[in-house]
Amino acid sequence: MKCYYHEAQSSHAPKHFFLRGQPAPSPEQPVRAERLTEAIDTAGASLTLLPPLARDPLLLDRLKRIHTSRYLDFLENVVERWRALPGASDIVAPNVHPCGHASFYPRHIVGQAGWHLHDMACPMDEGSYTGILASATTAQAAAGAVLEGEAVSYALCRPPGHHAGPERAGGFCFLNNTALAATVLRERYERVAIIDVDLHHGNGTQDIFWQRSDVWTGSVHVDPADFYPFYWGAAAEVGDGDGKGYNCNVPLPLGANGIAFLQALSRLLSALAEFNPQAIVIALGLDAHKDDPLAGMTLETEDFYRIGQRLAQVKGPKVIVQEGGYPTDSLGDNLAAFLHGFRRG
Repeated sequence: MKCYYHEAQSSHAPKHFFLRGQPAPSPEQPVRAERLTEAIDTAGASLTLLPPLARDPLLLDRLKRIHTSRYLDFLENVVERWRALPGASDIVAPNVHPCGHASFYPRHIVGQAGWHLHDMACPMDEGSYTGILASATTAQAAAGAVLEGEAVSYALCRPPGHHAGPERAGGFCFLNNTALAATVLRERYERVAIIDVDLHHGNGTQDIFWQRSDVWTGSVHVDPADFYPFYWGAAAEVGDGDGKGYNCNVPLPLGANGIAFLQALSRLLSALAEFNPQAIVIALGLDAHKDDPLAGMTLETEDFYRIGQRLAQVKGPKVIVQEGGYPTDSLGDNLAAFLHGFRRG
């Protein structure tokens, strides 16, 4: 298994985000990557550090297949435009968001920030765009390795991506790395599946492929009735138009344990079997662990070994894209357990 990481991801290092109305230390910090890198060494996998960032027309073209052009322009330029406002804060943090059926796209940067940053977990500063782009570059490199013949690759991505939709960021996510990996795989494979095992529902990924039948999306997560992202992720959401029947959600009760998670994963994979994918993207969250600061489930470290073992049994080349999983003493152990289980599977 080849593992990929771009060190420029550390440029995105927001100190705070808003949690229940209060500024709180952001768990989406470079230390995540440090602990996951150590775990890769522990698991005996090889880590490839990617070369310095350069403007990549191929990456931009691929991103435009999953995100709107105006959203990509916004991410690149928002910090400079925001800081030009009189009295603006150092970080981009909108004070207004569209609700209901808003259809008018504003010209003012405050309105655009509210349009594109749909919650208060996506602060941006002068280093954010570099880190965001480096995260996407990492996902692209791992998917490219599979196109070149690797059976399995792993992308150590932060910030994560699965809450990012066509033109909205949320939940620490800006560019959808998982959807990007699937987009790269689609250049060779006609049927690609995404299996999301993050604690949270991948609402952005679901949104991107909602009306498509070439990419099957499936997710095991905490029931959105009680947990972020709240408004998406119900079992009744199965896709629309050409994509009807190509989205599968298996929500679990808040506090679910490893046994319940593995049973739900089996149901998800049974639903996937009919699609018969030719290649797979695994959106790997480690935040279902009982000690995660965003606690919503109660998985133990050994449960990630079993999850890895089970996912390895799905036929086809695979790209593993790191999603959630935040700094605890167990974070590295959880990734190492997953990778060991995957190899054993």
